[in-house]
Amino acid sequence: MNTPTTLTGPSTAVVRTLRLGVLGVASLSVLATGYELAATRHWNSIIQLIPWLTLLVLVVAVALAAVGRGRLVVAARVLAGLALLASLFGVFQHVSANRAAGSLSSQYSDSWDSRSTADKWWLAVTKSVGAAPPLAPGALGQSALLVLLSTVGAARRAGRDPGGSS
Repeated sequence: MNTPTTLTGPSTAVVRTLRLGVLGVASLSVLATGYELAATRHWNSIIQLIPWLTLLVLVVAVALAAVGRGRLVVAARVLAGLALLASLFGVFQHVSANRAAGSLSSQYSDSWDSRSTADKWWLAVTKSVGAAPPLAPGALGQSALLVLLSTVGAARRAGRDPGGSS
């Protein structure tokens, strides 16, 4: 029978320090992403407000994960998961916008229609066409993954059954 081991002594302090360190990196990433969104004036349409809402969700997720108890950890995980989905949506939106701009590219406009679908997507993903940075929304996903990482084992640290029953 596998029963979770309760950490005591210096091990608990190390785990807590690492967890808070990961949350600190997530917080810095959220702040940097917020600065980048503001610097690029990323608020000109409804769809451009999604990352702002995602930043708010991540701030709440970081705060809940920092408390690190019971249902708050579950809530932090759910919010981080939603932020991760929003990040993936943002990456898709950026790549799609780049692909749509491919026929307007001075370098590729003459050959765009004859290129394969895979080649068009590759050029869009690598930002060889279009102006939308495909990895920018990925910073939100990175923050979400860091929040999720900081909650690994939180149920066991709180003395709960990792299967979810109290």
